[in-house]
Amino acid sequence: MTADRAAEERTGRVFLTRVIEPGDDIGGRWLRLFGVPEVVRRLREGGDPLPGVSGTRWRGLLARAVRAEPEADLAAAREAGARFVCPGDAEWPAQLDDLGDGRPVGLWVRGRPGLRMWALRSVAVVGARACTEYGSHVAATLAAGLAERGWVVVSGGAYGVDGAAHRGALAADGATVAVLASGVDQAYPRGHAALIDRIAQQGLVIGELPPGDHPTPSRFIVRNRVIAALTRGTVVVEAACRSGSLVTARAAQRLGRFTMGVPGPVTSGRSAGVHELLRGEAVLVTDAADVIELVGGIGELAPPRRGPVLPRDLLDPDAATVLAALPAARPAGPEEIAREARTTREEAVARLYELRALGYVERHDDGWKLTRQAMLSVGKDPHPP
Repeated sequence: MTADRAAEERTGRVFLTRVIEPGDDIGGRWLRLFGVPEVVRRLREGGDPLPGVSGTRWRGLLARAVRAEPEADLAAAREAGARFVCPGDAEWPAQLDDLGDGRPVGLWVRGRPGLRMWALRSVAVVGARACTEYGSHVAATLAAGLAERGWVVVSGGAYGVDGAAHRGALAADGATVAVLASGVDQAYPRGHAALIDRIAQQGLVIGELPPGDHPTPSRFIVRNRVIAALTRGTVVVEAACRSGSLVTARAAQRLGRFTMGVPGPVTSGRSAGVHELLRGEAVLVTDAADVIELVGGIGELAPPRRGPVLPRDLLDPDAATVLAALPAARPAGPEEIAREARTTREEAVARLYELRALGYVERHDDGWKLTRQAMLSVGKDPHPP
């Protein structure tokens, strides 16, 4: 694809995020059959409807198309510190393609880390908004445990279990991603504005909707498919029988991802949905070790035995600088690594999780250490003469 064609495709996808609702299988089918430029042209010029929609719905899409201003949306994103990532980009997580025609047209991403690398080793932790103290404690502890073992925690930024999971990962100096049902410049719920800003500083805030867009009930539901597709597995912590978090779990099952549940008291209605999952194909888990044993590779709980999957000379320059800052023979904390790499602590943590996904480093309690294979590949001898 030429540079001009790639730019046209990107601008077209930005335009379509303003016109086509997230998760619209019909819109996704249009893109697959006709291509982005042709769909954009038909929506801009009007005329006969594209296949699969009524005349009334087509007129609604045309009305949206008239108001869409992709350049203004890109400018608003830049102002908010966000970028647009779409299929074909190096940062696009390929596992989202498993959604077929329902995959996102593109994603708005706020935060420094690379989404594709972080998603390689990620787990969703979701559950009830009106959770109990037990649910909040379990979610925070589980997320902290995953973060301490080098895994990225993904959730929806909502009250209850979502917020507890994000806070648990952040408290452990870990990586977390919030998937919003609104524009990434619109904190929702409003009471989580400070939390979402902190996630954007230390992790990633992503969403399908363009800047300024607000959530609706249906957008929360379709947002959950992104959480399920992006991650290796989904853990549900407290959920009533009609909880939206069960939608995420069922989407994970349909996509062939691992589905897990943390049991609660049998007398608690807020755990009834989890228990129903556990009666089916979901796996019972109680801590981070249980989760990693399921979603990780063979021997995940043992010392890693394979080397980096990307040669050092192909690393992003910032990641290579952080890698070079790690001592050869001992763990180092994020502050020390950041100081040696002449960068910020948040940037160092972001790059360390990318390097973890590539097999270069592993987390040891509050510090990070080169793997044996990484020491050999970067020429650092842990036992110099």
